[in-house]
Amino acid sequence: MTAMAQSLKRAGRRSRYRLRKQVVEPVFGQIKQARGFRQFLLRGLAKVRGEWALICTAHNLLKLAAAAA
Repeated sequence: MTAMAQSLKRAGRRSRYRLRKQVVEPVFGQIKQARGFRQFLLRGLAKVRGEWALICTAHNLLKLAAAAA
Protein backbone atom coordinates (compact mmCIF):
# COMPACT_ATOMS: atom_id res chain seq x y z
CA MET A 1 0.00 0.00 0.00
CA THR A 2 1.35 3.43 -0.90
CA ALA A 3 2.09 6.10 1.67
CA MET A 4 -0.82 8.25 0.43
CA ALA A 5 -3.28 5.36 0.64
CA GLN A 6 -2.13 4.57 4.17
CA SER A 7 -2.42 8.20 5.17
CA LEU A 8 -5.96 8.48 3.79
CA LYS A 9 -7.01 5.21 5.41
CA ARG A 10 -5.57 6.22 8.75
CA ALA A 11 -7.11 9.69 8.69
CA GLY A 12 -10.65 8.43 8.15
CA ARG A 13 -13.50 10.44 6.66
CA ARG A 14 -12.20 13.85 7.72
CA SER A 15 -8.77 13.49 6.22
CA ARG A 16 -6.55 16.42 5.46
CA TYR A 17 -6.82 15.56 1.79
CA ARG A 18 -10.60 16.09 1.89
CA LEU A 19 -10.20 19.37 3.73
CA ARG A 20 -7.98 20.76 0.94
CA LYS A 21 -10.95 21.54 -1.27
CA GLN A 22 -12.62 23.38 1.59
CA VAL A 23 -9.63 25.48 2.54
CA VAL A 24 -7.17 26.09 -0.30
CA GLU A 25 -8.63 25.15 -3.67
CA PRO A 26 -11.39 27.82 -3.84
CA VAL A 27 -8.79 30.59 -3.47
CA PHE A 28 -7.01 29.53 -6.66
CA GLY A 29 -10.37 29.31 -8.44
CA GLN A 30 -11.32 32.81 -7.30
CA ILE A 31 -7.98 34.22 -8.41
CA LYS A 32 -8.34 32.59 -11.81
CA GLN A 33 -12.01 33.33 -12.40
CA ALA A 34 -12.82 36.57 -10.58
CA ARG A 35 -9.42 38.25 -10.89
CA GLY A 36 -8.77 36.99 -14.42
CA PHE A 37 -5.28 35.74 -13.65
CA ARG A 38 -4.34 32.97 -16.08
CA GLN A 39 -0.61 33.32 -16.64
CA PHE A 40 2.42 35.10 -15.31
CA LEU A 41 3.65 38.10 -17.24
CA LEU A 42 7.25 38.05 -16.01
CA ARG A 43 10.12 35.58 -16.36
CA GLY A 44 12.41 34.23 -13.70
CA LEU A 45 11.61 32.68 -10.35
CA ALA A 46 12.22 35.83 -8.31
CA LYS A 47 10.00 37.93 -10.57
CA VAL A 48 7.25 35.30 -10.63
CA ARG A 49 7.31 35.10 -6.84
CA GLY A 50 6.97 38.88 -6.69
CA GLU A 51 4.11 38.84 -9.17
CA TRP A 52 2.34 36.08 -7.23
CA ALA A 53 2.79 38.00 -3.96
CA LEU A 54 1.24 41.06 -5.61
CA ILE A 55 -1.72 39.03 -6.91
CA CYS A 56 -2.32 37.44 -3.51
CA THR A 57 -2.08 40.82 -1.79
CA ALA A 58 -4.61 42.32 -4.18
CA HIS A 59 -6.93 39.35 -3.65
CA ASN A 60 -6.73 39.67 0.14
CA LEU A 61 -7.27 43.44 0.08
CA LEU A 62 -10.33 43.06 -2.13
CA LYS A 63 -11.72 40.43 0.24
CA LEU A 64 -11.13 42.77 3.21
CA ALA A 65 -12.80 45.66 1.38
CA ALA A 66 -15.82 43.50 0.57
CA ALA A 67 -16.08 42.32 4.18
CA ALA A 68 -15.90 45.88 5.51
CA ALA A 69 -18.60 47.16 3.17
